[in-house]
Amino acid sequence: MSHSSEQPLERVTIPALQQWKDKGRRVVMTTAYDAVTARIADPIVDIILVGDSVGNVCLGFDNTLPVSVAMMNHHLEAVARTRPHALLVADMPFLSFHVGSEDTIRNAGGFLQRGADAVKLEGGAKRMEMVRALVDCDIPVMGHLGLTPQSVNVMGGFKVQGRTTDTALRLLDDAHRLQEAGCFALVLEGIPAELAARATESLTIPTIGIGAGPDCSGQVLVFHDVLGLTEGHRPKFVRAYTDGFQLFQEALSRWAADIRKGAFPGSEECYRLPDQLRHAVANWVPSSSTSR
Repeated sequence: MSHSSEQPLERVTIPALQQWKDKGRRVVMTTAYDAVTARIADPIVDIILVGDSVGNVCLGFDNTLPVSVAMMNHHLEAVARTRPHALLVADMPFLSFHVGSEDTIRNAGGFLQRGADAVKLEGGAKRMEMVRALVDCDIPVMGHLGLTPQSVNVMGGFKVQGRTTDTALRLLDDAHRLQEAGCFALVLEGIPAELAARATESLTIPTIGIGAGPDCSGQVLVFHDVLGLTEGHRPKFVRAYTDGFQLFQEALSRWAADIRKGAFPGSEECYRLPDQLRHAVANWVPSSSTSR
């Protein structure tokens, strides 16, 4: 019996992330919404986020607000079945942590029961009660400040945050409150680079930036954005490393052309009858009962 010579990757843990922060090792995080994307990303990244961004990336919504706990469970379970080595974080969707501590704990605990290692939730001072309730139940929490997509209506769109004295200082205060409440890391999204740098240097926990400049402890981008799988306008902070949308369309176009000209499937893509059956099949004629 043959055995693979490759050793399984060591699981990424929350203490490991803190050690990396202390040593200056940058953290890499991306999203996955199904088993295929998880398997592609897992050998490369440190954190996989099953994000509520599945709503606008995969499900056709304009924003993340319509995403439900049931939807998140469905996509989380698909990713968790791959048993990733990366730390698996699940987003708490809109209304899953807003009503009360009991519902928040039940929803987050359900994510852990389905394979998540931690949850992420948006917001600062208003969410401290929920963060503490989760941490008290030994549910690890990643915070999220700055441009918080679930607040798109309050913000008047997807706009850069922290550009006034009040909002910048409030973000720094909220970052430290979340750290004190027990968050093991913070996502900083859509804020000036200098503000993210100040938050990162003043916190002991890691920060993960997205549109927050280069000085965070790590960076996150949506899987589909990195691979250029999304059409139309891309945010300023997105760098696509290939034009996946065009590459996939070109491949499908070649396949469709082969079908239309009779070149697919070829002999190498066909199954064959055993020799002893070919003669019987070739000489078969319908009986009177089957020909009616």
